[in-house]
Amino acid sequence: MYAIVQLGSEQFKVSEGDVITVDHLQAESGKKMALENVLMVSDGKDVKVGQPTVSGAKIEAQVLQDGLAGKVVAFKYWRRKAHAFKKGHRAKLTALKITKIKL
Repeated sequence: MYAIVQLGSEQFKVSEGDVITVDHLQAESGKKMALENVLMVSDGKDVKVGQPTVSGAKIEAQVLQDGLAGKVVAFKYWRRKAHAFKKGHRAKLTALKITKIKL
C-alpha cells in the first residue's frame, strides 16, 4: 500500500515504515502528527485518486528529528575586477517516519 501526499509545495510517495525528509515543521521530536493532504492512495488492487484530495484518507507520521541539509554555495566572480563573493546556505529539515495509512 502506498500513497501520494503533499507537504508544502512538494509531493512524496510514501508507504508504511518509510522515512522522508521534508522542509522544517514546527513539531517536537517524538510527537505524532496526521497528514491530511492525500492526493492518491493505492492498495495494490484499487487506486483512489482525489479531486484534489482523497476524502477520509489520513497518513499518520512520527517526527524523528530536525536537521540541516548539505551546504549550498553561491560563488560569483568578476574577471579583471578583483571582485568576488561567496555565500552559503543550509536548509532546515525535519525527518518523518510514516506509521500508518488510513482510508
